[in-house]
Amino acid sequence: MAVYILRRLVQSALILLGVSFITFVLLYVLPADPVRQIAGRSATAATVESIRQQLGLDQPFLIQYGNYLLNLVQGDFGRSYLQKTEVAQLIASRLPATLLLLVAAIACELLIGLPLGIVAALNRGKALDNGLMLTSFLTVSAPQFVVALLLLFVFAVKLGWFPIGGYGTFAHIVLPALTLGILGSGWYSRIMRSSMVDVLRADFIRTARAKGLGRSKVILGHALPNAILPIIAMIGIDIGIFMSGIVVVESVFGWPGIGQLAWQAIQRVDIPIIMGVTLVSACGIVLGNLIADLISPLIDPRIKLR
Repeated sequence: MAVYILRRLVQSALILLGVSFITFVLLYVLPADPVRQIAGRSATAATVESIRQQLGLDQPFLIQYGNYLLNLVQGDFGRSYLQKTEVAQLIASRLPATLLLLVAAIACELLIGLPLGIVAALNRGKALDNGLMLTSFLTVSAPQFVVALLLLFVFAVKLGWFPIGGYGTFAHIVLPALTLGILGSGWYSRIMRSSMVDVLRADFIRTARAKGLGRSKVILGHALPNAILPIIAMIGIDIGIFMSGIVVVESVFGWPGIGQLAWQAIQRVDIPIIMGVTLVSACGIVLGNLIADLISPLIDPRIKLR
């Protein structure tokens, strides 16, 4: 176990290094000039050049990237160009809101997707199965901002059940979590259906039925624990999907998380914040996958870590 974790940590460090390099390259070749955003349109050429030198943006790419890595290993994510605040401090202040939304959204996904997948598997080939799978296809294909605005218009504007935006109470988290939950539930329902269909064909299920066990006991006690395994791994992968979707959803609902922070930084070409949010998101993806891999053997002892 220790050797496996150590190897995965080394692999994770290499992945994060690659993510940082690719992101830095993309931001380096970006047509927009962050110095112009800081100096303003009326700034003189001398002022622009002075700011560029102060930020070290006049240096070659490799020197800039090397300095960034050197600071990063010391825990320094840099300072926001426009907010003049440490990026680590900005992310730390926004991260709890994003994690809260992440947990609530995954819960919504599971509560919506898993029952639909089970029902579809138990009615395989029937009209109900086809209808549920069509619905799941529509949910995973729907644009995030469309679903968010639709829920906001119906439940906040028309019905007035929930606040239009903000943060702080249970009512504020319902619509953004439900938006992400609806969008992701289709994946869970399809994976759950496929896994459940395979398990229901297994020999041990036939044996359980031959022993006279009731339908509910066979499904809940034998089929479901085995069919749920792919879902565990999928949750780890899902963190990465959320990190991309949270940017849109947090912006629509005014949720003060790192997604909204990233969106504001992109609009202002605030490179240190963009780099910081990207690396924190990548860490979340890597950590989520590692936790999923470590939990799987606890659920099913037949799975071995190699």
